[in-house]
Formats: sequence, C-alpha cells, structure tokens
Amino acid sequence: MLKMANNAIERYLMLFLPWALSWLFKSDPGVSYLIAWMGSFMIFILTLTGWVKPLPADRPIAEQLMRPLFIVQIIFAGYMCCTSIFYYLNVIGFDNFHLTPYFKIDTVKLELTAECQRYYCLGHAAFVSGILFFMDYPVKTKYYIENDKLANLLLRIAVLSFPVSILFLRIPGLSQFYFQLSSLSFISGTLALAFAIPLKKSGNTLICSCLYIFNFSQALVSGFKEPIIISVLVLGMFLYPSYKKLVTIIFGPALILLFLVLPSYVNSFRQNAWSGQETAEDATAIALDATLNNSDNGESNWDFLTGRLSEIDMFSNFVESTPAKVDFYGAQLLFQSGIAIVPRIFWPSKPITEDLVMQRVYDAGVVSKYSNVSAKPAYIVDAYLSYGGLGVFVFLFGYGALAQFISKKAEELFGGYILGTALIFSGLFQMMWRGLSFEFLINAVFWSYISMLLIWKILRSRKILKEF
Repeated sequence: MLKMANNAIERYLMLFLPWALSWLFKSDPGVSYLIAWMGSFMIFILTLTGWVKPLPADRPIAEQLMRPLFIVQIIFAGYMCCTSIFYYLNVIGFDNFHLTPYFKIDTVKLELTAECQRYYCLGHAAFVSGILFFMDYPVKTKYYIENDKLANLLLRIAVLSFPVSILFLRIPGLSQFYFQLSSLSFISGTLALAFAIPLKKSGNTLICSCLYIFNFSQALVSGFKEPIIISVLVLGMFLYPSYKKLVTIIFGPALILLFLVLPSYVNSFRQNAWSGQETAEDATAIALDATLNNSDNGESNWDFLTGRLSEIDMFSNFVESTPAKVDFYGAQLLFQSGIAIVPRIFWPSKPITEDLVMQRVYDAGVVSKYSNVSAKPAYIVDAYLSYGGLGVFVFLFGYGALAQFISKKAEELFGGYILGTALIFSGLFQMMWRGLSFEFLINAVFWSYISMLLIWKILRSRKILKEF
C-alpha cells in the first residue's frame, strides 16, 4: 500500500518537472521559456493518456469529453500556456514567421516572457493536479431520468431557458443570470441537436438546427472571436461519439480555418459596427467580404497571434511591477470577490466590480486610467498578484479541484454525465473554461451553483428527475 502511494506521488511530481527544469535554466531565458512551453504539452500527454491517474472507465473516452480533465484543461490550460509561442517569436525577432535581419532582442522583455511562461507551466501542473486528486468515477447518483425522455427534455430546456434569460436581462441587478441561462440554452440546444440527428427525430432536428443557427448568428454579431469558436467546438464534441470520422474530417479543419480568418473578420466588424457607421447586419456582410477577399489578412492575423491571442504581454507588465512597485495584494482580492457576490438589487451602492478590478490594472501601469480600454487580468495573474508563485500554485490547484467538485456534484444531482456534466456543468459554468478575474469568476461560480440547485429542485418537483 505504501509503495502504491509513493508511486502515485511520484507521478504527480512528474507534472512539475518541466517547471523545475525551466527554473533551473532561468539564466538562459530562451531555453527556459521553451522548456516551460513544451512542458505543458508533456502535462497534456501524461494526464490525457491516464499515466498519472487512470482515466475514468465508466464511459468511453469519446463520451466524457465535457468533464474537467478534458474540456476545461484543453481550453483553459491550452489557451493560458500554449498560445504565447507567437508572442515569444515576436520578442526574438520574428515578423509574420520570418526572422527580421539585425534584430536586437530586448533582454528584459525576453526574461519577463520566460518568467511568465514558468508561472504558466507551474499553474498548469497545479491546476490539473487539483482535477486529478479529486477525480473519482463513477459518481454515485440518487436520481435518474428515463432515456426516452432525455432528448425532449434537452429541447425543452433550450427553448425555455432563453426567454427566461431575456427576462433577467431586463431586471436591474440580476443581469448576470442572463449569461448563465443564455449559455445553458445554447449548450442544451446543441446537445439536443447531437441527440436528435442519430435518433432521426426530424422535428427535434429541425427545431434544434434553427436554435443553433440563431445562436451562431448571434455569435457572429457579438464582435468577439470566442463565441464563434465555442459554437463550432461544442457541436463537434457533442457529435463526436456518434460520428467520429466525420467530425474529425470536418470540425478539425474548420476550427483551424476559424483561427486563421476570425482576426480579419472581427477587426472589420468592430471597425464598422462599433463605430456606429453600419448596422450589425451590414457590418457582418462587410466583414465576411473583407475576410473572403483576404483584405489585410496577413497583417491582422500576425497582430492577433502575437497580441490578442495570448495574455502574456499583460502578465509581463504585472510581473514587472509587482512586487517591485506595487506590493502583493494578499487576501484583498478574495475580500473584493466576497463583495462582488452580493447582488446589486440588495446593495444598490455596492462598489462597481469593474472599477475594483481595473484599479490594480491602473496601479501596475498596464493601461492609463484615462484610456477607454478594459484590460482585466486573467485568473492566474490575480493568483500571482495575491501571493506570487505560491499564489499561482495554491489558487490554480484550487481552481482544478473546484471544477472537478462541481462536475461530480452535477452528475450526482442530475443522474449522471449527460444532464450533469454535459448540460449543467458545461452550460452554467462555462466561465471556468477560460478563467476570469477573481471578482468576476467567484461571483459567477457562486451564483451558477445556486442556479444549479434551483434547476435540480424544479426537475425534482416536476418528477422529471426520479429517485432510485
């Protein structure tokens, strides 16, 4: 027994080996960066193959992709740790993948880039350790839903949750529930579509297709890349268990294409729609035309890859100023998060969360308080600002543990993976796929958990969820 425990500890420690090696080579920032960056790919391999801890055996892997080890790690850690490579190439003199002749490297900037990547690698290892430590399947469930009613229930949730979300949008102080239920409606409709197609339910397929097209069109006029990518990614993941080859052939290239063309599309859309020059519909048409005709596509794509794709430049600014110019915040950000949880309808004079978050951005000199720019720090940045490297380890481990706990609780309450993780966890807690500033994330997770319990109560009272 002791030997097995030691073996398990050694496997967890292997996750932190890339971070340790990158720290040992910190005197050479280029090598240190690459070790840390490639280390995240090593962490993906060790965890997604089941080497550190065996993968859940209660379902085929293709039918549990929405669990935290898969979807949350791939999106959250993948975005956090892997997208900085283009920024690094830019720092060492690359422009549009071509090395600039006689380029003089800014050594301070390179060292900051390597230091931030080391924190990313440490955070990734801690985050996935939190998931694995609490990952225990199968989950014991007390409730169930009859399989023949599942497809129709998903459709009903999709249709009902959207108008309810609009209602919350119109009630002062409760607009955050709009985002929860809007996301739940999208996930439910997409999941219902993935159920209806293989079951050959023509009516359900038609309705769900209309819902999906509507949601995708809303994503196109949002002015942001993430909703568009998520729309395609989620549909592909839900369809994958039934159509593995087809999804791989179609959705893989589609996602790559989106990453290539979306920067041009979004830039063009914002220039026309956000300036008030065009309606959203006209701006969409103009943006699509500009993208298809490759108008300034190369330049905007490189700017996107080296700037907006990764948040490492902002992280570097925070690391440079804290604690050299601004002291660590300690528990202050957690205290502010507690304030953010209180709904404004009960506390009208509550401090504005945006102002609380942006104050540390101004203090660090990331942006000027007189500029009309929102540059909210990511979760790992707030972890660093709180307690430095120790904060990165503790808060990222807690992040993974919390995601795993909520997913398991959802499966326990809603009768298993389909309703629990695929619908409720993915719908109500989608903010955990990306990670936000402490105040926004803790507030959203707290009230999403309350919403989850309320939905469970409703399904139980309606006898939709039945007790064993």
